[in-house]
This record gives sequence, structure tokens and C-alpha cells, in this order.
Amino acid sequence: MKDLIGLLTAAGSLMSLQSLFVITMGVIVGILAGAMPGVSPSMGVALMVPFTYAMEPSTALVFLAAIYLAANYGGSITAVTINTPGTPSAVVTAFDGYPLTKKGRAGEALGLSLVASVVGGFIGIIVLIAFSGPLARMALKFWPAEYFSLAVLGLSTIASMGGENALKCSISAVLGLLISTVGMDSILGVSRFTFGNVNLFDGFEFIPFLIGLLALSEVFVGVERHDFEAEYAAGVAKAKWPSFAYYWKLRMSMLRASIIGTIVGIFPGAGATIATFISYDVEKRFSRTPEQFGEGAPEGVVAAEAANSSSVGGAMVPMLTLGIPGSATAAVLLGALMIHNLQPGPELFVKHRDIVYTLFASLLIANIVLLILGLAGSRLWINVTRVRKELLYPLIFSFAMIGSYAVNARMWDVFVCLGFGIVGAILKRYGYPLPPLVLGVVLGEMAEANLRRAVMMAGPTAIFQRPGSVALLVVAALSFLIPIMQARKTKQNAKQNASQKA
Repeated sequence: MKDLIGLLTAAGSLMSLQSLFVITMGVIVGILAGAMPGVSPSMGVALMVPFTYAMEPSTALVFLAAIYLAANYGGSITAVTINTPGTPSAVVTAFDGYPLTKKGRAGEALGLSLVASVVGGFIGIIVLIAFSGPLARMALKFWPAEYFSLAVLGLSTIASMGGENALKCSISAVLGLLISTVGMDSILGVSRFTFGNVNLFDGFEFIPFLIGLLALSEVFVGVERHDFEAEYAAGVAKAKWPSFAYYWKLRMSMLRASIIGTIVGIFPGAGATIATFISYDVEKRFSRTPEQFGEGAPEGVVAAEAANSSSVGGAMVPMLTLGIPGSATAAVLLGALMIHNLQPGPELFVKHRDIVYTLFASLLIANIVLLILGLAGSRLWINVTRVRKELLYPLIFSFAMIGSYAVNARMWDVFVCLGFGIVGAILKRYGYPLPPLVLGVVLGEMAEANLRRAVMMAGPTAIFQRPGSVALLVVAALSFLIPIMQARKTKQNAKQNASQKA
């Protein structure tokens, strides 16, 4: 009851024009930061931190939190319309969002991404408000062995991504794991696969890699095929958003993904990207038509965006209660708190309880503002797809170059973007899927680092000494084997049917 009163009081204090203006501006900045390829939520928040120096601590935190929340949704806009994920976590949204756009259902894809983001955001925030203490204690109990097992669980989704091309899917994933090993060894300090190039000591920057692999590869393949027509322009222009009944049919998908996103977001270092991959795979396995995933399945868009936004609330749990950021953006927020003389941790809830309640209330209000602005700007986002490819390809190429350079203000990242654009185009030409490669890069470093830490702490059998780690490994094994067994059974049934017909 005390917490509810504090939350309502904070919400009342945010009903002023000044507070609503700050939240609205934060949401607008967040959407733009997320929609611009190469500008991640963490980068958007970091760039805005200097503008908060003169603000009150509570106002600054409200502004930055609104950016964080909205940026996670903003990445889906370009992912859906032009297959250029504005954020790493929007990669999964593009898997089914862009195919829907190509089918003339851009309004449906954008509507699903927006509503799923808002629903996931609300669930994540509610969990943050109600269960921050218990959930933070659970995350604190995770040792490196559990983090390694969590990474293995994420990699186990590769088996279900491959479909009939399981071998090519595995090869693509192994390539991603190899790419993740480039750079300085975090434990021994030895350079690996750098070939004396100082630019590779920190490995490949993820954003340029991602933009090149997914965005530039699309441009290169389109130019090679002389695909310059504006596909489905007429359908996009008249696109209508789904009805409430359509959203209601997908309520369980939203709920499952939101729960997964919140739980994964709590684990430091896991973040929204891993949450989207896991929720996408779970939803594919729950689906009665898993073959439609990757071809424009509404459940795929919903699963990705709900998990993406719900991870925001999850990531803030350990940050606020323990001072342990659950994501890169949460780490930036943690730094912003310290700049304003606020020390995250248990004392924050004792000494500055009013600021905590203000943050909780602002996130709820920001979610509502996000829904309003998302609906109001729907036609603008949809119209992106009406541009002819002669104009669209140079636009994507320019965004890719600018976004890659903006990461660290160096030309090396531009070359990385171009290089992986060529690699992606080659892989597409020969039928190798790109999502497993991205997953391998995302999870490779996490798996390696935590496995080595676990072995150093408890010996070679470290991952089998903790019940949580063993449980995650069992689930991972089942996640990997079940799709393979199902695929074999399907092939056997097909052969039997063919022999019977013969």
C-alpha cells in the first residue's frame, strides 16, 4: 500500500506541462535514435547525458529513461520498412517484419511492433515495480557457470532457425562464433586474429558489423539483381493497421515474450538482443505454423518487440537495487545517476525513494506517450517503403556509412561495414542464413568469457557443479535436439508417403 501511494503521488507530480514535455521530448528523441541505423539506445542516451547536467536529478532521469524505452521501439521502424534494423535488438523484428512489408502488409507489421512494444513495456515496468527486490536477488545468485549455460541456451535456438538447411545454418553460426574471437583475449591479454592491425584489438564493432551484414548486403543483392522497382507501393500507401480483435488473438504471444524479455533483461550482460532471439525461438515452437516464421509470421514480430521492450524493465532491476546494470543502456543510466550524486543500490530506495517512484511513474507515462506518437506517425513510417529503389538504395547506403562512422568517428568502422556487406551478400547468394551468424557473434564472447571464468573459479567441471547451470544446459540440449528429431520424423513421413503413393 505504501508503494502504491508513493507511485500515485509521483504520477500526480508528473502531470505538469513541464514534466509531460520532458517525457514527450524523451520519447521523440528515443524513436529517432532507435530508427537511425547505427545509433543504438545506449548511444542515444549517452549523447543526451550532457544536456541533463543543468536539470534536476529526477527530471534528468525521467528524460533519459524515456529515451531508453522509446529507442528500443524505434529500431523496429526501419527494420520493418527497409530491412535496416536501427538497433541490434531489432534484428529479430526484421526477420518477419520486412517480409510482411514486401507482401504489402507494412501497416500490419508496424502496428504489431508498436502494440507489442507497448504491452511488453508495461509488463516489464510492472514487474520492475512489484518484484524488483526478489528478482534482483535471483540475478545476483548467477555465477559465470550460469551465464555460460544461458549463452548455450541461446545458441541452441540455431537448430530451429535452419529449417531444411540445418548444415548451412550451423556453418553460419560457427562463422559468427569465429568472428566473436577476434581481438584481445580478455583474460590473458593476448591478441587473436588481429594480424598486427591495432583496429582489431577490440574486435569488430558490433553496429558497423550489423549494418553491413543486414543492410548493405540487401543493397548489394538488390543491385546485382537489378531490383530497382518500388515493390508494393500501392498497397503500402493504403495500409491499415490491424483491429483490436487481431491484436487480441496474439495476446498469449505477447505475454510469453514479455515474460521472457523481463527475465532475460534482469541478467547483467544478457540484454534485449538475446531476449529477442530466445523469445522468437520459443514462439516458433509454440506456433502451429512454424514454417511461416521468416516469411512474415505476425507472431514473430510480436515476440521480438514484446521481449525487446520488456527487457527495459528487467535491465533496470539490478541497476536500481544492486548497482549492477542489466544492459549497456542501463550502464549509461547508472553513470547518469552518479553524475547527479545518486548512488544506485539499496540505499537509493531509502534515501531517494521519491526519485525511484518518479522514475517508475515516468516509464508508465512514457509508454502511453509512445503509443500515441507511434499511432500518429504511422503514415510517415509506412511511406518510407514508397520510395523507388533507385533512391532507396543510396539512402540506405548513406545511412549505413554515416551510422558506421558515428560509432567511434573513424573510417575503420566504415570499412568494416562495407566488408561485412560483401560477406552478407555472398552468404545470401549461396543460401546461408544470416540470423545464426548474428547470434553466434552476440553470444560467442559471452559464452567464452564466462566459461573461462567458471573454470578458473571451480575447475573443469564448474558448469556441472551448480544446479542452475545444469538445468539451463538440459533445456538447451532439449531445445537443440527436439527440432532435429522433428525434422527427421517429417522426412521419414514424407518418404513413407512417397513410397505408398508409388
